[in-house]
Amino acid sequence: MNSEAHARLQKRVNRVAGQVGGIQKMVSEGRYCVDILNQIAAARSALDALGIELLNSHVESCVLGHGTGSEHAHAKPMKPQQLLEELQTALARFLR
Repeated sequence: MNSEAHARLQKRVNRVAGQVGGIQKMVSEGRYCVDILNQIAAARSALDALGIELLNSHVESCVLGHGTGSEHAHAKPMKPQQLLEELQTALARFLR
């Protein structure tokens, strides 16, 4: 993953963390339920966007870039079928 992609992911993670912190504060303050639910929906949406960005990055760098030296530093050496199975498992978990 290049530094630009990493920076984008970090920005999204920070946004999600801020939203979750906001939810925690709203609950502690006893805020109106619908307001909290709206904030939860926003956090879920932000998590989905983070997941999509990470999946795209994974496909580009770790799957398509596998064996080229551009894959993630922690990527395991795998055969094409293993890469496909790993991606299918990740997608199945993400899309639940």
